[in-house]
Amino acid sequence: MRSSLYLALALALGGSIVAAAPDAAAQTRSEMRRTAEGSMVLTGQVNIGTEGQVEGFVLDKREKVPAELASFVDRSVQTWRFEPIVRDGKPVRARTQVSIRLVANIGPDGKDMVTLDAATFGGYDATSTDQVTSIKMAPPRFPSVALNMGGSGDVMLIVKVGRDGKVMDVIAEQVNLRVLGDARRMERLREAFAKQSVDAAHRWSFRAPSTGDEKDKPFWSVRVPVSFDFGEVTRGYGQWNVYIPGPRAHAPWREVGPGEQDVAGLLAVGGVYMTDVSNGPRLLTPLGG
Repeated sequence: MRSSLYLALALALGGSIVAAAPDAAAQTRSEMRRTAEGSMVLTGQVNIGTEGQVEGFVLDKREKVPAELASFVDRSVQTWRFEPIVRDGKPVRARTQVSIRLVANIGPDGKDMVTLDAATFGGYDATSTDQVTSIKMAPPRFPSVALNMGGSGDVMLIVKVGRDGKVMDVIAEQVNLRVLGDARRMERLREAFAKQSVDAAHRWSFRAPSTGDEKDKPFWSVRVPVSFDFGEVTRGYGQWNVYIPGPRAHAPWREVGPGEQDVAGLLAVGGVYMTDVSNGPRLLTPLGG
């Protein structure tokens, strides 16, 4: 799907989201557009037939989503096919919650390109005994260098949790910024946000799974999103969140499976998300149809 409107409007009107740092004037407008990315998270319910086909889809708060985007999501979801849901040895109809992430960036032809980038089924349940859940997660302090520079952004952590619920290791998988400056300034901000988040995570504690298929593992990997902002970020439903994406790091203790989705942008702040566990039905077809 292509649109010359959505991301351009987000960049033009989102001054409080992608704000220019003092030395950003040297960058041209086209450079800003090439580095920026927009994401939008939508939710809904999917009805799955006995053969895994989609029998129905309801998009939440449809009235808040631009009509062209809502139609794009409808068409994509209708092409999905799932592994049939089996109960008592027989395939059954089922309904599942879905979270969908749309991503908008600049295509090779200079136009904004919107793709259905990721989808998850199910969510974080703080009362679950089948998953890693949080006991104590004091948020990190805002780095002084970021306060002085007026920088804000989001950090995605991958935390290695031991059987005693203590943190064995942690890395900052990615740091996305909502300010624009030269490469040196942005690297300083990313390093500051990453260090503060990792330092805080080493003091966190978790509750290990006591039931389910994961309970006997020697350790678990979880993603934890952390946000640093000045209250200027309003991520209203059906609106773009615009940012400058940072490079992705790999957790050395974790093997990445082939075709693994980048679901980080679908995870809500405050949750703990096991990296290699699916809580919902298994999708067999490509996201975009």
